[in-house]
Amino acid sequence: MPPALISHASMPGSASNEPREVAADAFRLGARMQKEKSEAAICPTDDEASVPRSKKDSSSQKKRSLDYLWRSGVAGGLAGCAAKTVVAPLDRVKILFQAHNPHFLKYAGSWWGFGEAIKDIYRQDGLMGLFRGHSATLLRIFPYAGIKFLAYEQIRALVITRKDHETSLRRLVSGSLAGVTSVFFTYPLELIRVRLAFETKREGRSSLRSIVRQIYSENALTIPKNAPASAHAPALIPRTGLVNFYRGFSPTVLGMLPYAGMSFLTHDTVGDIFRHPKLARWTTLPQPENAPAGKAAPLRSWAELSAGGIAGLVSQTVSYPLEVIRRRMQVGGAVGDGHRLTIGETAKLIMRERGFRGFFVGLTIGYAKVVPMVATSFYTYERLKTFFGI
Repeated sequence: MPPALISHASMPGSASNEPREVAADAFRLGARMQKEKSEAAICPTDDEASVPRSKKDSSSQKKRSLDYLWRSGVAGGLAGCAAKTVVAPLDRVKILFQAHNPHFLKYAGSWWGFGEAIKDIYRQDGLMGLFRGHSATLLRIFPYAGIKFLAYEQIRALVITRKDHETSLRRLVSGSLAGVTSVFFTYPLELIRVRLAFETKREGRSSLRSIVRQIYSENALTIPKNAPASAHAPALIPRTGLVNFYRGFSPTVLGMLPYAGMSFLTHDTVGDIFRHPKLARWTTLPQPENAPAGKAAPLRSWAELSAGGIAGLVSQTVSYPLEVIRRRMQVGGAVGDGHRLTIGETAKLIMRERGFRGFFVGLTIGYAKVVPMVATSFYTYERLKTFFGI
């Protein structure tokens, strides 16, 4: 048979095999492309749109892990203790001014008076007098700061799920809720600390146990026998017992909402400014080897302290009037007839005694205290986070 005919005769068989080979090649090509796509999706250099949801979920789960929780809590607690120790003498004098202590009224309202108050305390009680109530402060501040920073990390992870969700309002809400959470669990210790710091008598000084008993047994409501029936309605509310340890809690919560919210918001915002590409070479440090993926570069010491100091300045200004009201309510059972005043009554009393300026008594001392305190707190917390690898 001629070669042309042989070749032509063999074509039907070859053509019948071609569809199978094409299908096999297409299957192999599709499998290869799927594999390459899956490998590219987890490449850390790809943009956010190509990162699978499972990776984001894994990051969120890591923040909710027990290991992350205890590291974050301990870092926050130690940061709070360091900050409060730095400013303990200033805090003692500020409480005496805010609470209208009769022995220190002559010193209020000037830097000269602040210095004289420090000298007076030192002459009476020595160096330890400036740290009066500091042990109770540390017992309170460790859980308070630990819960606050821990709660902020957790609430922030829930409120800000993506980078494009990171707005000022979400930061403010996250910080405010974190502050309220920490206050709720630690407020009784704060009340005890204020009572210890408020005392100035040399002899018969109250112990921690006696302060607790005094607060527990205080009956802050006295009703005359000839009072109308409507006056006896408040008597149905318990006036002794554990409820006394939450005296002044309402203005504390109202003050904490702007204070904690503005503190975290300002710190994070200033941190963003310092990390801007045009400033980063002077304000940031190299990323540590143990840093989690996606974490912002740590700030240099001066930049971190500046961010914290500005945060304290802003938050203190916003919340100070409510802090003054809270202090007056907290010592309500320690001075006068022990009548428990409401927020409105306390505000009217302050306005009647000192006018509008009464809501800002001790604010200059507050600035001198809060700037180094908040700066130390954020600085210590961020450095401990780096140390713990979170």
